[in-house]
Amino acid sequence: MVEGDVDEVWLVRHGETEWSRAGRHTSTTDLPLLPEGERVARGLHERLAGIDFALVLTSPRQRARTTAALAGHADAKVDPDLAEWAYGDYEGVTTATIRETVPGWTVWSQPCPGGETPAQVEERLDRVVARLRAVDGKSLVFGHGHALRALAARWLGLPVTDGRLFRLDTATVSVLGHERESPVVLRWNS
Repeated sequence: MVEGDVDEVWLVRHGETEWSRAGRHTSTTDLPLLPEGERVARGLHERLAGIDFALVLTSPRQRARTTAALAGHADAKVDPDLAEWAYGDYEGVTTATIRETVPGWTVWSQPCPGGETPAQVEERLDRVVARLRAVDGKSLVFGHGHALRALAARWLGLPVTDGRLFRLDTATVSVLGHERESPVVLRWNS
């Protein structure tokens, strides 16, 4: 292994919210989980039970913190670096609506006016990766779709924009780790 003998990093995307169901970009808007999102988040408890995590982190947003609590990790440490990509003027807007004025737009390839740049997202997620690599044992992270996809890219040493290659549904579990010295994806979007 490398830097602190990392075993695995488990990533959990928060349960469904009204805006995630509708495909609306949600970063700073602090929405609660839908009842179905809560139900599915409770189901994560069984999947995560019995695993000894040396570090448990969560985004500061209530949808991630609630998912962590319902999954049995109410004591997760809040890490502001795990907040979702800040969409700026596109907060609450769907990709289809954005593409009416910016054809072909994606968060990975074009700017979010008033929001974060890929370089800014990369800088804060690199701090998370460094923190996770310093852990001796398994880590568990509760967060958001774009930020966790970008985190996986950075774990692998790829540009943050390569997060576009990793689809991530709500209330799913993914696992990062190593094969010998190489960082790898062990399981994704399950």
